[in-house]
Amino acid sequence: MKIVQCLLCKKECKLVNGQRGDCRVRINLNNRLTTLVYGKPCAVHVDPIEKKPMFHMLPGTTALSIATAGCNLHCKFCQNWEISQREPEDTINHDLPPAKVVQAAKNAACRSIAYTYSEPIVFYEYTLDSAKLAKAANIKNIMVTAGFINRDPLLELCKYIDGANVDLKAFTEEYYHKICGGELKPVLETIKTMHEQGVWVEITNLLAPTLNDDMSMSKQMCNWIMDNLGADVPLHFSRFWPTYKLKNLPPTSVEVITEARETALAVGLNYVYVGNVPGHEGNNTYCPKCNQIIIGRIGYMLTKYDIINGTCGKCGAKIAGIWD
Repeated sequence: MKIVQCLLCKKECKLVNGQRGDCRVRINLNNRLTTLVYGKPCAVHVDPIEKKPMFHMLPGTTALSIATAGCNLHCKFCQNWEISQREPEDTINHDLPPAKVVQAAKNAACRSIAYTYSEPIVFYEYTLDSAKLAKAANIKNIMVTAGFINRDPLLELCKYIDGANVDLKAFTEEYYHKICGGELKPVLETIKTMHEQGVWVEITNLLAPTLNDDMSMSKQMCNWIMDNLGADVPLHFSRFWPTYKLKNLPPTSVEVITEARETALAVGLNYVYVGNVPGHEGNNTYCPKCNQIIIGRIGYMLTKYDIINGTCGKCGAKIAGIWD
């Protein structure tokens, strides 16, 4: 009996004929590793780029957002579990090969394509081929990902991906193992590799009450970001809402998420945001030099934009990101 091994992510599933990987969408089919979701997204939407969230990349523009079934993690708090924890036979799928993805982005006047909602790593070939065509058409590519991938396939992706929001779930291996079914170390390596390869990286950390909302853990994570990526990588603290397998937990308190933001700013990070709390001052972008609001936001809508040629419109300081 021939065994095929998938080398896409750190789980490196060994599959006998007919067996699927942990992600549900990659299969040993007649002794050949095959994807079941190429060109078959179950979600296709036009979103504000701020929804990804990407706050330092083409603000105020839209991203064509696509996703297939499947994920190589199994987070108990997943907001999109209806597709991420499903097999492709259980979702309503569209026929949208890479060329049609790019054309759809053009038709909708989207400046970017976001591979998002579930996990673009598990629909790797579809993401890669779409990103190649998009890059040739001068459309930006964004990955919204948990970053659980091996280095070699990641390096190939980095040639075509312009920006990424990486979901850094927590800063302990125990949390990754118990809550997500994964590992922390490979995610940290992914973040560093993307940053080194010139991908614009933003990080999201969802704070779940009693599980990863300890400020000492947040501070440790922020120190790692400072030491390995620098002060200009945006960090989004996102408010938890009860869902999927964690409906027993309360929403994150605004006080806790505010304290996390203050902790990150005290460590020295320049751009720290608060998500899922509309109207919070942490929705805005502040110049790290003069501390003036240079991008104002309510939800995903911009209320102010004062960046000129990548610099603060007030004091002229350089603002890190991908701007017009």
